[in-house]
Amino acid sequence: MTVLLVWFHVFAAVSWIGGTIFLSVVLVPVLRREQFASQKALLFRTIAMRFRVVVWGSITILLLTGPMLLHERGIPIMNPSGWPTILSIKLGLVAILLLVTGTHDLIVGPRVGKILQIPVESRTRSDHAMVGWSPWIARSALLLTLAVLLAAVLLVRS
Repeated sequence: MTVLLVWFHVFAAVSWIGGTIFLSVVLVPVLRREQFASQKALLFRTIAMRFRVVVWGSITILLLTGPMLLHERGIPIMNPSGWPTILSIKLGLVAILLLVTGTHDLIVGPRVGKILQIPVESRTRSDHAMVGWSPWIARSALLLTLAVLLAAVLLVRS
C-alpha cells in the first residue's frame, strides 16, 4: 500500500512540476517567436486551460495521499507539535503555493484573459500592470513548487 501511495504522490508532483517547467522553459519562449505572434494568446490560453486540469488533479491527489503517507510513517497528522520541523516548513510552503496557484488560476488568469481582448491603447494602467505581473505570479508558483520538492526530499531523508 505504501509503495502505491508514494507512486501516486510522486506522479502527481512530477506532473505538476514537470508541466510547469515545460510551460516556462519551452512553451512560453517558443510562443514569443514572431511566427506565432498572431496565435500566441489563443494557443497559450488553450494550453493553460488544459494544464489547469492537470494541476488541480495533481493537487487533489497530493492532498489525499500526503496525509496517508504521514500516517504510514507514524507522524501524528492531528498533532503539529509532533511534526518534524521540515514537515512544518513543507506544509507552510504548500499552503502559500495553494494560495498563489488559486489566485493565479481563479482571479488573475481570467482577468488577464479579458484584458488581452481589449485593444492595447484602450487598456487602463491597472490592466497593463495586471498583464505585466501575471507571469511573475506563475514564476513564483514554480519557485514555490521547487521549494516544496526540496522540502519533500529533506523530509524523506530525515
